[in-house]
Amino acid sequence: MLPEEFRDDVRCVLQSMHSIFETPDLGWGSRLHGFFVASMQHQRASHIPTEAFFFLSGCCAMETKKAMPATNGVAVPLDEIQRVFAVQQAFLPHLRRTTAAERIQKLKQLEQVILDNRHPLREALTADFRKAPEETDLNELFLVVQEIHHAAKHLAEWMKPEKVGTPVALLGTSATVQQEPKGMGLIISPWNYPFMLTMNPLVGAVAAGCAVMIKPSEYAMATSSLMKRLLAEVFDEHEVAVFTGDYRVSQALLALPFNHIYFTGSPPVGKIVMKAAAEHLASVTLELGGKSPTIVDSTADVEAAAQRIAYKFTNAGQACVAPDYVYVHEHAHDGFVKALKQQVKAFYGADVSQRMASPDYARLINTRHYERVMALYDDAVERGAHVEMGGTGNDFDCFIDPTILTHVPDDARILQEEIFGPLLPILPFASLDEVIEGINSRPHPLALYLFSTSPSHIDYVLNNTTAGTTCINDVMVHFGHPAIPFGGVGNSGIGKGHGYYSFLAFTNQRPIIEQKYPRTTLQQFYPPYSKRTQKLIDLLLKYL
Repeated sequence: MLPEEFRDDVRCVLQSMHSIFETPDLGWGSRLHGFFVASMQHQRASHIPTEAFFFLSGCCAMETKKAMPATNGVAVPLDEIQRVFAVQQAFLPHLRRTTAAERIQKLKQLEQVILDNRHPLREALTADFRKAPEETDLNELFLVVQEIHHAAKHLAEWMKPEKVGTPVALLGTSATVQQEPKGMGLIISPWNYPFMLTMNPLVGAVAAGCAVMIKPSEYAMATSSLMKRLLAEVFDEHEVAVFTGDYRVSQALLALPFNHIYFTGSPPVGKIVMKAAAEHLASVTLELGGKSPTIVDSTADVEAAAQRIAYKFTNAGQACVAPDYVYVHEHAHDGFVKALKQQVKAFYGADVSQRMASPDYARLINTRHYERVMALYDDAVERGAHVEMGGTGNDFDCFIDPTILTHVPDDARILQEEIFGPLLPILPFASLDEVIEGINSRPHPLALYLFSTSPSHIDYVLNNTTAGTTCINDVMVHFGHPAIPFGGVGNSGIGKGHGYYSFLAFTNQRPIIEQKYPRTTLQQFYPPYSKRTQKLIDLLLKYL
């Protein structure tokens, strides 16, 4: 229950909420965003305590469920999608001819609009996740600005034709590889990092000179609505267009003949996207997910490992690269669990009430996802898992306490399905062989994390596993490195993104070979064949 002295303030904000939700000209994302802006302003003015504000978050979620159409958004008419597609197709020749300087200018305009809207972005992500502003700055805004800076710095070099050497058999020719835009790009982005996972691939598409249509997630309503407005300030619809709505909008977009589709999401939906792309022989980048394992061996610094692995709970564990389960050497197991619990408390509070009130701990995106994650927890406990920490959930505002589990049986769902939430199973091991066997029994992960000071252990793990990326003695930091490729392998993804690799994803590498002289080396091998021809062939096979 809220203290009596704050109830009038809460009642005032709730009245504001109702007036905003009843405004007919606003979309649902705008209504939700408007409510949170109003409530946060009122909180600052009246000094409503944090726990009262989070009570309002729950009220807003409940009101949204009551008022929201069953489609989770207004479906965009099919003819409007097709109209914009045709407009963009007609504009492709112009985009193809744009210079590096012109594309860089667009990227800089995008950066400026993002920085100018830093506070609305923070408010939108608070509305969608109750995410801390600092976390938004670090994991959403900074990563996008860094991606823009990296592309702007290197784009002129990326776009230059690449000269390649000439083999002896083709003397008299010259060859280059020219970078040209693939054409029409489609970006379908997820809800967990809705801003960054939309903007980063967009930077690659703009750098490549493609026209882009974007379908952001309908679950992160406030952020999707804001992105649509911001992108309209920078790009005309014939360059970049955003379509919000539910799965039917995605279906309508996937029916069109795009040249490249960049999808970030789950493996099951990735298969649907790939099937749709196959209808038009479109290339794809699929950034998927899976169960990313973490290993803490007998030589690891347990305290450092615990601190870094505890960062899994940022965004309430809703990250495709978050550690999904941890193998800890049996000699370090108890010490690691103790250190991990202490670190979670240091991050978010000493008990569940403090963690629930912490301004730094996010919420799950919606009730459906909350129920899915809690079902994984309930199944593990029913099968005998021991709760070392956490386990408390509150469906009112989709809160799940950071949860650490030990003695998790192999058949528990939590060890079979990607968690995508604030649950972390800890599994003891005696030898690296059993760890390797466990990792290799599952599909290749998006990331693998290893804490070790033993070069032989590191080499053994690297040489006997496959993963999209591997970090040694840290977790998730690879996502912030713009110069290395990001992506999965097999079930965890197809293709790579970030920096140059996003540029390549939206680019056709077109080889061009030019014959410079009237008489060529290859004329020696034209029919009719003779003994001389055979001798020349033998020489080629022997010496080249």
